[in-house]
Amino acid sequence: MTRMGEVTDYYETLPGDVRGLFDGIRRRALELLPDLTEGRSYGMPALLYRGKGLLSTMQAKTHLAYYPYSGAVVSAVADDLSGYSLARGTVRFSVGKPIPPQIVDRMILARAAEIDARMG
Repeated sequence: MTRMGEVTDYYETLPGDVRGLFDGIRRRALELLPDLTEGRSYGMPALLYRGKGLLSTMQAKTHLAYYPYSGAVVSAVADDLSGYSLARGTVRFSVGKPIPPQIVDRMILARAAEIDARMG
């Protein structure tokens, strides 16, 4: 990542346990896709791949949320996330029940593949 930015600033406002969980997702995304940048997508602090929203992690009042900016990505992992609350473009989770790392990897790589396919 070339510089600190939107995501880093947002994470600094979070409680330590949430920040640690979100930062683990960010670190894994950077391991898989080292050229990610920080910015905003749909008004949320996001990791960007080729300038497009790859993922955002946000804290809500009652849950944490992973946004892959793609309903197809959520659908692709839905069978492996029974017991989690899912919406078209959202996976809801908690500190006590984080998204399994292998599922995070699949969502990151699937979204990157979508972006690559659209951008050529």
